[in-house]
Amino acid sequence: MKLDGRRSSNVVDKRGMGGTLAIGGGIGGLVLTLLYVLLGGDPSDIPQTQQSNPAQQSSGPYQGTAEEEKLKEFVELVLADTEDVWNAQLPAQANTEYPEPKLVLFTDAVQSACGTAGSSTGPFYCPGDSQVYIDLGFYNQMKEQLNAPGDFAQAYVIAHEVGHHIQTVLGINEQVIQAQQGAGRAEGNQISVRQELQADCLSGVWANHAQKTRQILEPGDIEEALNAASAIGDDRLTKGRVAPESFTHGSSEQRVRWFRRGFDTGQMANCDTFRASSL
Repeated sequence: MKLDGRRSSNVVDKRGMGGTLAIGGGIGGLVLTLLYVLLGGDPSDIPQTQQSNPAQQSSGPYQGTAEEEKLKEFVELVLADTEDVWNAQLPAQANTEYPEPKLVLFTDAVQSACGTAGSSTGPFYCPGDSQVYIDLGFYNQMKEQLNAPGDFAQAYVIAHEVGHHIQTVLGINEQVIQAQQGAGRAEGNQISVRQELQADCLSGVWANHAQKTRQILEPGDIEEALNAASAIGDDRLTKGRVAPESFTHGSSEQRVRWFRRGFDTGQMANCDTFRASSL
């Protein structure tokens, strides 16, 4: 992936500020939490467990490793690229200006308008404050635990969360909340799946226009994103132990299909998962 443009000024670095919340624990806790919040869920809906051993809080500026600082720069470059695309495409395709979201980097735990979330939550978008949250350690988990390495796979994670921001800007998130309030559990889960798949499609729209205008892709990049989308399908994460009616993010095949649809067409109109007769 070739990113050598500007770096976004909308990245807020809260690493090392500590927290007192732990959600789950270890790989098992990560996977269980991923099933609900990975790439877009609301951490306030997760059962939370207070612990008496708060994370260490740094007395000075956070000093990350060289690898962490390189990832921070990468996040700033990717976020800037999403800003450039959506500042152009949202007015053109949806007749709406694009309010740029903040992206918060954290370690251990973070407080958002959606509640307090631990690192095991994975990346998430909070519509209450219009901010994306990510612990950079998640990228190692993608590579080592989910077998989804690569810089474009990492960019896809950010683009997906930004897709949720676009849903908030367009009022889709509010419509989802209202629809779920009057729905049963299975129907509510199906609404969540459609919301997540739309965010996948919107991330594909971003990649389409980023490639057209800045030629960011290198051989194998799209395959990295498709592999990441496949790796975090509900069916893959649960190893087939969870019935489709319990899915909240969609199957691997569905996630790949909708990212590909957005990338192949570059049109937001083709991302209307809520009206699609088949996902």
